[in-house]
Amino acid sequence: MIPDAQPDECLRPAMDALAAADPDIAEAYARCGLPPQRGSEPGFAGLMRMIAGQQVSVQSARAIVARLEERVDPLTAEQFLKASDADLKAVGLSRPKMRYGRILAGEIAAGALDIQGLEALDDAEAVAALTRVKGIGQWTAEIYLLFALKRPDVWPVGDLALCVAAQHLKKLEARPGPKAMLALGEAWRPHRSAAARFLWHLYRHPGVALGRGVKKTA
Repeated sequence: MIPDAQPDECLRPAMDALAAADPDIAEAYARCGLPPQRGSEPGFAGLMRMIAGQQVSVQSARAIVARLEERVDPLTAEQFLKASDADLKAVGLSRPKMRYGRILAGEIAAGALDIQGLEALDDAEAVAALTRVKGIGQWTAEIYLLFALKRPDVWPVGDLALCVAAQHLKKLEARPGPKAMLALGEAWRPHRSAAARFLWHLYRHPGVALGRGVKKTA
């Protein structure tokens, strides 16, 4: 079993169900165990951390978020709107991320986006409400649902790491695109969030967890 952060025991029922339904997951799960604990708080702070960490390495994202939380304390929409360009540049935010952060903070502060009310919406409605805000795309909205709202059946088909891990798990000749990922995920309903968490777990440990052979796709 792969040593990692504390395993997320909350995922065990879903992972056991996935392993019972899919021999490839069962084999990898036996080697790798549960994904590590990971989550994000709901609200502006959690969503802003996701925006700040986009398109940078994990290490850079952690450093940027730590500086942001130190400079904007507490990390609320109202406090973020008070931060100057110099403040936000100092923590490592790019100009687009500053802009998107301010748009998001403004929408929440004005009540145009009911960030707490997302919990009462179904997945499609919550994604639609989030992606209406400039700077929040489908991937960010889905990651927010998965990690902050703890929705059980979110499947971010546009995530590159998921596609790479799925290719190895299923020993596919080519990396699956969004349509192929949607098709793969159908077999994993209603536990696609756990499947995504597990595939990210595999992606971080390719030498141990992922098969090296490939087979031709039909």
